[in-house]
Amino acid sequence: MTPVLYTFRRCPYAMRARLAIRQAGVPVALREVVLRDKPQSFLEASPSATVPCLVTADGVIDESLDVMIWALGHQDPEGWLDMPDTGWGWIARADGPFKDALDRTKYAIRYPEEDPLENRAQAARFLADLDQQIDEWIFRGPTLADFAILPFVRQFAFIDKDWFDAQDWPRLQAWLMRFLGSDAFAAIMPKFPQWHPGDDPVMFP
Repeated sequence: MTPVLYTFRRCPYAMRARLAIRQAGVPVALREVVLRDKPQSFLEASPSATVPCLVTADGVIDESLDVMIWALGHQDPEGWLDMPDTGWGWIARADGPFKDALDRTKYAIRYPEEDPLENRAQAARFLADLDQQIDEWIFRGPTLADFAILPFVRQFAFIDKDWFDAQDWPRLQAWLMRFLGSDAFAAIMPKFPQWHPGDDPVMFP
């Protein structure tokens, strides 16, 4: 069977899954989910009811990082998986403390007991560390760490782009701008139609 990818265009977790699938060139049937109108087949497939969710002949992959590893396990033309072990640490920091602080900055109304400025400062400390690590990439060339983290840096940057651009993070800002201007970003961000049962498959990449 052709694997089925349930996704949502703007979700950074789904974005990084699509980045790896595009890089690997593994064809999937893409089903764009509207989060306020989740189809029953998606709810039955995804234990967490969150995107991305990849349904394969061997089972369901319900975590975005696992989808990336699955795709690159089929084909990894630029060696994204060939990264130093410290790359996993950068991903863990991005997925954990940084994402928590990002959410409490972007969606402050959901966390009335939290100070959004303190959370922005916490997120900024991670980005300042990342700026010191980056040359053109986090390591010598593009790796899984870059494309697992970039969608979340993008999300944070556009909370207040003027503030983000005013920070002293030249390498990080250039890294993000290269990503936003890349063919890879353009390829994963077209406006996919909402999927309904019975629709013809939308193949990706």
